[in-house]
Amino acid sequence: MVLAGIPSPSEGVWYLGPLPIRGYTICIMLGVVVAVAVADRRWRNRGGAPGTMLDLATWGIPFGLVGARLYHVITDWQLYFGPGAPHRPIDAILIWSDSGPGWRGLSIWGAIALGAVGVWIGCRRRGIAVSAVADAVAPAVAIGQAIGRWCNYFNQELFGGPTDLPWGLEIDPGRPGTVPGVATYHPTFLYESLWSLALALALIWIGGRFALRHGRLFALYVAGYTAGRFWIEGMRVDPANEILGMRLNQWTSIALFLGALAYVYLTRNKRSEESLGDERVLTGVK
Repeated sequence: MVLAGIPSPSEGVWYLGPLPIRGYTICIMLGVVVAVAVADRRWRNRGGAPGTMLDLATWGIPFGLVGARLYHVITDWQLYFGPGAPHRPIDAILIWSDSGPGWRGLSIWGAIALGAVGVWIGCRRRGIAVSAVADAVAPAVAIGQAIGRWCNYFNQELFGGPTDLPWGLEIDPGRPGTVPGVATYHPTFLYESLWSLALALALIWIGGRFALRHGRLFALYVAGYTAGRFWIEGMRVDPANEILGMRLNQWTSIALFLGALAYVYLTRNKRSEESLGDERVLTGVK
């Protein structure tokens, strides 16, 4: 049999009594859980205390959720506040509401940016070098993204242009971005998922081979992710703000890519020890 296309799920939400179980939410939660588990293992292998990553996640996840929504609202403000906006202004903060975009209106850029602020606060409280944590979580974040990106599959959203390739994604007619008479589109969610997984494996190898420290491995994650996101973003057909003919997220990718490479170069000679925290504080021993 020849693969004729990737079928989209017939349902993106299931009900456990009155409780909705959304495929979108499951993918994101599973990505977070796996990322924390991988990060904790890497942290322990480096000599850090067990459970540290879970503690830092209690800071990073809430901050990341706020940042994910905030970036979306700022970059797509017209959806809430523009003339004839399809969503109410209150929907900008009601991420659980079905009247607005709900959980769909989240951005990885904002999640990582503000999530890092939350992790920084947790590191300060524990006396841990945030750069050491960043290097430990770099591959874990990429793995989490590889899993979480499948949320778009369940919502049939953020796909690319039409294609007749064997792995084309079947999208229901009438969805935003679809073309009359076209059944299959580039599965950009799959491209990004595979790219993130490959990036995670590369980071694990690079980190073990060269023992990068002081946030340099995380900077390579940023460079690697943005390189992939740039070309994948260019394939997407969902509405987006553009500058000089390129989507806003492509410009964001360029800026972060250059910034990450600059950081690696500027810190290339940094060799000082990084604090992994006070073990007495981490274990509760006074």
